[in-house]
Amino acid sequence: MEKVFATCNKTKELIEIIPTEERINKESLFLMGHNRLIIKDRQFYKTVASISIPITLQGLITTGVNVMDNIMIGRVGQTQLSGVSLANQFISVFQVFCMGIGMGASVLVSRYYGMQDKKSLKNTVVIMIRLGFVLSSLFCMATSFFPEFIMRIYSKEEAVINCGINYLNWSLITYYFLALSLTCTIILRNVGQVKIPLFTSVATFYINVGANYIFIFGKFGAPRMEEAGAALGTLIARAFEFAVICGYLLFVDKRINCRFKDLFGSVGKLWNEYIRISIPVLVSDGILALGNNSVAMVIGRLGENFVAANAVTIATQMLSSVVIQGFSQAGCIVTGQTLGEGNREKAYERGYAFLGLGLFFGLLAGGVVLLLAKPMINAYDLLEETKAIAAQLMLSISIIIVFQSTNSIMTKGVLRGGGDTRMLMLADNLFLWIVSLPLGILAGFVFHLPPFWIYFCLKADQVLKAIWCVWRLSSGKWIKKIRSEKEL
Repeated sequence: MEKVFATCNKTKELIEIIPTEERINKESLFLMGHNRLIIKDRQFYKTVASISIPITLQGLITTGVNVMDNIMIGRVGQTQLSGVSLANQFISVFQVFCMGIGMGASVLVSRYYGMQDKKSLKNTVVIMIRLGFVLSSLFCMATSFFPEFIMRIYSKEEAVINCGINYLNWSLITYYFLALSLTCTIILRNVGQVKIPLFTSVATFYINVGANYIFIFGKFGAPRMEEAGAALGTLIARAFEFAVICGYLLFVDKRINCRFKDLFGSVGKLWNEYIRISIPVLVSDGILALGNNSVAMVIGRLGENFVAANAVTIATQMLSSVVIQGFSQAGCIVTGQTLGEGNREKAYERGYAFLGLGLFFGLLAGGVVLLLAKPMINAYDLLEETKAIAAQLMLSISIIIVFQSTNSIMTKGVLRGGGDTRMLMLADNLFLWIVSLPLGILAGFVFHLPPFWIYFCLKADQVLKAIWCVWRLSSGKWIKKIRSEKEL
């Protein structure tokens, strides 16, 4: 059997990556994975739940803040809602880059934590924080010098552009707070510290809602700032979140034991491994963010009604997908730690179990979107035409999210946790740039299809990635060797 594997082209990559004594028997992997979307391992599900539930709750709270922001600013007016929504599209690009930095580091951190390699673990965190600071500085300068250019990317309507510029001008310092608190939260989760970020998010929610209420509407003697008030409220909340999360990581936490003075020390040769494994995640998520931003540009040119309708659906989609995000991060952490312990067969088996979870929660999330659609739309003060567009978008999202759930838990979870970052970088972006964007542009500006089909075409990459990730999982080629600092 060994000779057969040695001559089989489909297993050459796997054989090159894994030493001879650690090779996975491909036939046994197939038998483990086939029809094993549910495994009889209670400890596995307990571990996944202990990681994903706090992440999900934190995501619900964070999304709740965004929903309250939209509802409050929507009460001021549809123009303000559109301006803030489009300005946040640019900030969301920054946020995805931050997620790329954090999740890229997460691949290494989970593996090193499983290996109990404390030195490599700490140096990975130092590199991550440095990159987060540099990224924040770049976006802060871009927003400071070119706010009008940024807003004109998304809209041609002067009133919407002016509201967006006002929001961006009040959001400059927020970049630093958001980058460092977000990336450090991801790292704390990787070492089992999930309660601190959760409790911090609860407090952040109340601070944000309270500050928004005061400054958007001018309550308790404060000036009525409208869209600027929404930005100020978010800034105050992010500052609190940064102080707690980063303060805990750098002055209290003992699992990573990274201290403030370490941020200025040497990280040895770990830069090489960080670049090899983590940078493809940053590039992938970054280019993907630009692609999704291009989707926003397409939507921004479909008219103010379409933009406002999409703002409503974004909030609902985020609410329904936070469970998926929680399980995606759990998939990355569990897979990385399992491989760090040297158990490749168990990692493969658990990969199929995560696939089953993706299908289940995708169907559940689709149902949640349908249930929330009408009440969410009615919560906004919108024109009837805008509400009708939003209803079509909600229906399209309820279908797309089934495929999105499946591929997110696999690509952002299991496959990424296995170190398959370069292949994921290609898959993520090819499907988006070659399929989704061209189809969306044709549907919206050439064929003038209904909003349901425009949105479906703009998200067609989610369907294709769901199919691709199942094939990639079954191949076994997603399991990559990651070197520690001692091996470099």
